[in-house]
Amino acid sequence: MSSVQCSNPAAVAVPAAPAHRAGLLPLVALAIGFIMAMLDVTVVNVGLSEISANLDAPLSTLVWIVDGYTLTFAAMLMVGGALADRFGGRRLYLLGLFLFVLASALCGAAPNGACLVAARLLQGLGAAFFMPSSLSLLTHIYADDRVRARMLGVWSATVSVAAAVGPLAGGVLVHWLGWRSVFLINVPVGVIGLWMARRLIPRVPRHERALNLYSHVVGVVMLAALSFVLIQGPVYGWGSARIVAGAVAALLAAAALVRHELRGIAPLLPRALFATPQFAAANGIGFLINFGVYGNLFYLALFLQQGRGADALHTGLQLVPMMVVIFFGNIMSGRMSAHWGPRVPLLLGLSVGAVFTALAMRFTPDTPYWLLALVCAAANLGVSTAIPAMTAVVMQVAGRAHANSAAAALNANRQIGALVGVAVMGAVLHTFEGWSVRNPLAFGMMALAYALALWLVWRFVGVVKRQLAAGGA
Repeated sequence: MSSVQCSNPAAVAVPAAPAHRAGLLPLVALAIGFIMAMLDVTVVNVGLSEISANLDAPLSTLVWIVDGYTLTFAAMLMVGGALADRFGGRRLYLLGLFLFVLASALCGAAPNGACLVAARLLQGLGAAFFMPSSLSLLTHIYADDRVRARMLGVWSATVSVAAAVGPLAGGVLVHWLGWRSVFLINVPVGVIGLWMARRLIPRVPRHERALNLYSHVVGVVMLAALSFVLIQGPVYGWGSARIVAGAVAALLAAAALVRHELRGIAPLLPRALFATPQFAAANGIGFLINFGVYGNLFYLALFLQQGRGADALHTGLQLVPMMVVIFFGNIMSGRMSAHWGPRVPLLLGLSVGAVFTALAMRFTPDTPYWLLALVCAAANLGVSTAIPAMTAVVMQVAGRAHANSAAAALNANRQIGALVGVAVMGAVLHTFEGWSVRNPLAFGMMALAYALALWLVWRFVGVVKRQLAAGGA
């Protein structure tokens, strides 16, 4: 039995405007939260070396600064989806955006690495509230599947502009104003986002939904233990008592979560979502894509700075050509999905991403920059073509009734992928000496992730296209 029930008619808010009247402004308002989140990822990576020098932070702390945000983000996304169902997506979006802005100010004022990690944890909590709400609000505002596919492409492209501009903006900010400014920039952007959302985003129907506290708590324990093992393993030693205990805790928590979800009365996800295999497959694709994308961004930023000797400004400049192609990939994906369904951009994009990421295994600190930029840009162009199509698969399978839950699940799996990707890249950097060893290992794992995602598309996502053509989903 689904855990999502019909809401009380008296509690249902005014429905969203029809898709043909909505226009682009609500899309822009919803994208601002994602823009800040993307800026935070790309900008922070550019500033890692200066943060390390200024706060005397070791590599493991740098990984926690990146993954601390991702940890609470991933762990609380399902809570965010459930609360959005229960109290309304608009309300949760505004609350999450407020928490994110507050946490950004605290990051900018952090006196040491521990305080910065703590503030990043709060940032992740805020993002966990507004991210699933923004996707579900988008689904309600643009109700038609074809309109939504185009809007998802525009929405993802808008976010991708921030990803492309982020490294350059981060390099300029760090160079002229110091690393703290990369967090403080979120404050004015967030205030504008709050004002726009209050004015432009309509209230949408709520669904009374029980909060499964047991599963949420066990999920947090599982991800926290996994993060501890992956990040601190190279520091304490993989066979140390603390790491072994953390691994056991992660496995026990995972087993308890699966057991409770299979037998519980109110599971985290409505069981109707698993009636067809493409929902689980699309979430697996999301995990693997983010493993590669965010692992690559973290690793490449440090490779440019520590391996090739670039400062923050030049690192930002060198990352721009590799990131700006994401905008064009997202635009192409929306148009391709609208005409041919999500299978074509997924297959094409992941194939290109896997091939060119594998070529990057031969990079050395002496590789000409133009070749490095060309290979990484081609890989990012391919993967960015797959991302909106993957999102479209999940939202089409879920439908409007389960949009909040599906969006939360997709984003949770993607963020877990990012968390694991960054932690694994950090482990490679910490464990192995010399870029001739690190690069084949790091880029090889990213290419393998894209190849596995490609297999999932080939095996499962074609079913979505046939069902849509037949009027299903």
